Amino acid sequence: MHPELESVSDDYWETTLESSPTFATILGDHRFDDRVEDWSAEGEAREREALLAIRARAAAIEEATLDGGDRVTRALLVDEIDDRVRLIDLAVAELRSDQMSGPVASYLTSAAQLAYPSPEAAAMAVERLRRLPDALDQAAQRFRDAAARGRTPARLSLARSVNMVDAYLASPLDHDPFVGVAGPADWVGEAEWREQLRDVVARVVRPGFDRLRTSLVDDLLPVARADDRAGLCWLDDGDELYAALVATYTGLDVAADEIHRVGLEEIGQRLAAEYAELGGRVFGTDDPSAVMDRLRSDPGLRYTSADEVLEVATAALERARAAMGHWFGRLPLAPCRIEPVPDVIAADVPPAYYFPPSADGARPGTYFVNTHEPHERNRFEAETIAFHEAIPGHHLQLAIASELAGLPAFRRLGTGNTAFVEGWGLYAERLADEMGLYSSDEQRLGMLTADSWRAGRLVADSGLHALGWSRQRAIEWFTANTPVAADTIAVEVDRYVGLPGQAVAYKLGQRHLLALRRRAEAALGDHFDIRGFHDVVLGSGGVTPAVLTTNVEAWIATA
Repeated sequence: MHPELESVSDDYWETTLESSPTFATILGDHRFDDRVEDWSAEGEAREREALLAIRARAAAIEEATLDGGDRVTRALLVDEIDDRVRLIDLAVAELRSDQMSGPVASYLTSAAQLAYPSPEAAAMAVERLRRLPDALDQAAQRFRDAAARGRTPARLSLARSVNMVDAYLASPLDHDPFVGVAGPADWVGEAEWREQLRDVVARVVRPGFDRLRTSLVDDLLPVARADDRAGLCWLDDGDELYAALVATYTGLDVAADEIHRVGLEEIGQRLAAEYAELGGRVFGTDDPSAVMDRLRSDPGLRYTSADEVLEVATAALERARAAMGHWFGRLPLAPCRIEPVPDVIAADVPPAYYFPPSADGARPGTYFVNTHEPHERNRFEAETIAFHEAIPGHHLQLAIASELAGLPAFRRLGTGNTAFVEGWGLYAERLADEMGLYSSDEQRLGMLTADSWRAGRLVADSGLHALGWSRQRAIEWFTANTPVAADTIAVEVDRYVGLPGQAVAYKLGQRHLLALRRRAEAALGDHFDIRGFHDVVLGSGGVTPAVLTTNVEAWIATA
């Protein structure tokens, strides 16, 4: 790599870890284990200044001195910085009182992923907990200041955040996720350390969450946007905010009305035909509406227990693990494990999610499965969710990215472009069918359900944030046009409210990836190699759609 570009990339990554110390710990970098995020406006201004200085250095490198790989790295670096600065300038952090991306969800979700492998790191962890309430207080101040200027949050997002805090504060102290973090192996000082954690959590951390809860309830709920004005378009700068968030998550220049149109087209044409075909085989009817009604209403299609949720997911993962070598030349070294979603957040989060392995190898990739109220969850969706979140989905993409030698850390270990990451996950659901991984046509209906879900996100997300839909209208549209369970629809619609723009990246990313595959198959004919195609797609980390297109076209030219 070009020496100056390598230096700039390293400095960018260092700035990223310094501003996100919890993320650094999750990755296995323990230099910042005694720190928490700075949620203040002043801290964000300092971060912006540092990012722009790094961008200027990257832009100053002469183009002629960079090879092809270096040009990709610089383009990705500049794009990431531009996205981050744009969101800082739009003060998106002021609206992070939601249940998806704010301090409540981020700290409670990440706690189970934190590990402190040495006595020094363990001591730093205690200091981090002492400082955690400072971050919560800073965030609360940002939220109050924004609300005073008319930038109010959605009431439903606040309610879900409060639910999370209430569940956390009501949980037994001995099972507190901050007390239960992993410590040094075979450490004689562990018992004393656990008692320190327990004491700090009881005296400092839980009161800090209680103060944040009080602010959410007393200061924000009275002025929050009602459910019929939940979208960003009801804010003065809402249209600009939504466009910026869509561009950040997708890397595509696509207008809200086009997003809406694509979703309606996918639901009404392609997916309707697939429901008719598969529904005829499973239920004896080719009426898509009747198939969806059966999927929603038949109690025989639900789980019987939390154990069954984990058993079905485990079996699907084992089949995928056994087959992946036939479809991928490059395989991850890190294993993938399955864990239940922590009880304190289970009621307010989606059916599953994935955490990538730590960079130091101490923690494998983890597929979290939501076992909350299993009798209300669809068994026929189990396999497609496993293939999306684990193998051949997120685990392959993110674990492989973390193991790519020769790339700077921000490309290997960063979150990457959402349209690429989630587009790959959705692509993997369909790929699993090609791989013969689904155990039945009933489970293939789960694949269609998931695809309907992501196409429906295009309609509901743009409807809420650009067209002024109410929460109820989004729920009713989802209920009429997808077989997604009623309780899941409510959680999902609230997710779109809490995380505007992110949900459209799945389907747009999948469509982009499928279009590139069709282009490669048409150009190469009998010479098309699926393993080679997948290796080139996953061989550069979480790139933008533009970079992915360039990479695939270069592979076509040389294949």
